[in-house]
Amino acid sequence: MSAIGLLGAHVLAAQRRRWPLRRRFAIAIATAVAVVIATVLAGAELMFVSNHDALIVAAIVLAAAVVALRAARVTSAQVVDEVREIRDALDAVGSGSRSVHVDAAAASELADLAAAANVMVEQLAEEEGRRDAAESARRSLVAAVSHDLRTPMTSLRLLTEAIEDDIVDDATRRRYLATMRTHLTALGPLIDDLFELSRLEAGDLDWSMQRVALRELVTDAVEALRADAEAKGVAVRSELPETLGVARADPERLQRVLFNLIRNAIRHTPADGSVTVRASEEGEWFAIEVADTGAGIPASRRGHVFDPFVRGDEARASEGAGLGLAISRAIVEGNGSRIWIGDGGGPGTQVRFVIPA
Repeated sequence: MSAIGLLGAHVLAAQRRRWPLRRRFAIAIATAVAVVIATVLAGAELMFVSNHDALIVAAIVLAAAVVALRAARVTSAQVVDEVREIRDALDAVGSGSRSVHVDAAAASELADLAAAANVMVEQLAEEEGRRDAAESARRSLVAAVSHDLRTPMTSLRLLTEAIEDDIVDDATRRRYLATMRTHLTALGPLIDDLFELSRLEAGDLDWSMQRVALRELVTDAVEALRADAEAKGVAVRSELPETLGVARADPERLQRVLFNLIRNAIRHTPADGSVTVRASEEGEWFAIEVADTGAGIPASRRGHVFDPFVRGDEARASEGAGLGLAISRAIVEGNGSRIWIGDGGGPGTQVRFVIPA
């Protein structure tokens, strides 16, 4: 009898029909009860037990089976409900909902499945958030590039048409050509910066990591831009310790970061102001700061100044394309470091970044 019951269980398990869990539980219990009753009756016949006693035993087994069937139904109800809840949650996720949370405690396997579903929903929401942010940034970048290119391109077109139509005299033609040269000179660095920024963000660059004498590198950057600062009446200086160690970085791109930050600070510092470059060693890192005495950046804009085409001071929106800080951030983060706007507690702006020693 036991072999027959076991065979019946295997047959049930082999069925590929989409039966509800409750039906499967009921069939399994009914099979077990039938096997027990058949075994009791067969045993009673073989042991010459009276029919009365055999019927009593069979009735007791049947009553126990009814209780077991009811208990199994109650127990399975929670399992079935939680399976249905997980299914409904996944259907909601498939329909676009990302606020779904599944709770399951009827069985450890269902709890694990619910936890995995919740993690999947959270990861999906985070990934879609990053994708939406990237798409928004891409659209903003395209709009900003279009805006920055439209004005010089329109001017170049109008100037070219005026020269081609011979409606200007020689002096005006020479002035127009000078204006065109100015626009082209401005467009060149803009296009170069866009190309470099796209390569940095795509990771399409080979980094030449070397041991860099930081004191010498900072001093060279300050001296290279001293003439630009003096032409605007801005004092530029460095405050470096005598014993400044060796950093691990790409020297060419680290120099580019310093040039961008110092040039940006000079641009936003009024005459008689100053720009100071500082460096210090902090454990396994070097901290570098470029501080100016300009108007500073409002707190509401500090979180966005490293985005492409964002200027920290809207009053100076016509100066620069707004790519210097974005390129600096891409270089610093590509070097495994970070860059941020400091809060020196005084006037001006303090841009700080760290690089590994």
